[in-house]
Amino acid sequence: MAMTLHVDIVSAEKELFSGPAEMVTAPGEMGELGILPRHSQLITRLKPGQVRVRLQGGEEQLFYVSGGLLEVQPSLVTILSDTAERARDLDEASAQAAKQRAEQVIAAHQGDFEYARAKAELAEAIAQLQAIERLRKIRKAG
Repeated sequence: MAMTLHVDIVSAEKELFSGPAEMVTAPGEMGELGILPRHSQLITRLKPGQVRVRLQGGEEQLFYVSGGLLEVQPSLVTILSDTAERARDLDEASAQAAKQRAEQVIAAHQGDFEYARAKAELAEAIAQLQAIERLRKIRKAG
């Protein structure tokens, strides 16, 4: 039996996941983080992207986070995010529309605030679309 760690993924609205896992992969600000049981303690900020939770038996669950915080204890991983969703619950059409709107604002570059906000929205939309695409690939392989 493989060693596990307990994982909690929580958004401002709800708890998305709570349970044992063999590994967690998350989008840290300085790069992708892979967390296994007995990982050294860590607190870091997350950027928009995918969180992958590999369950016992190899099944993988995918989540989208808009950013947030990741805390690692030797046998516990906690992810706190303002916005988080299961990849299967993401709306591809809405993400595509948000991406297009952000690209238009960036192209117009009217003001620094609008530009910065559009860059953040673009990053979130791209992260959602990547999570949808990865889920699509997993379903085809399975």
